[in-house]
Amino acid sequence: MYLQFNKNYLVLAHSLFLVELAIAFIVKTGFIRYTFGDYLCVILLYAIIRGCTNLKIWVSALVVLLIAYLVEFLQLTPFLTYFNLQDSFTAKLIFGSTFQVTDLLAYTLGILTVLAIEFSISKLQNKKILDYGSYKNIDSKSI
Repeated sequence: MYLQFNKNYLVLAHSLFLVELAIAFIVKTGFIRYTFGDYLCVILLYAIIRGCTNLKIWVSALVVLLIAYLVEFLQLTPFLTYFNLQDSFTAKLIFGSTFQVTDLLAYTLGILTVLAIEFSISKLQNKKILDYGSYKNIDSKSI
């Protein structure tokens, strides 16, 4: 793995970050704040990883899902207290403070969405390459 910047993923990450900030500071309760925010969070992390590294799709998705699960399971422990961050608004916003099984579901659905989109795009790109290749082999005399 090495650093490799991809403008498209970084623009997506920036846009998702702005949406996440809006959700965090404007929406105080409900589905959008708690579940949809977590859904978007894994997509944001995926976009950052793909925007800054050359990791493959599956590896990036797995790394993001493992990070999300790790942070969620850490909420079962008083880990913010270990670092004296129990009163930090920012730490609670980033790491959360309560374990929820629905968060695990949101993370999983977010990564499944990413994989579905990535493989749809990949399939379209491969089809375009194949279509272009078939036109390329047409002899001008046969027309």
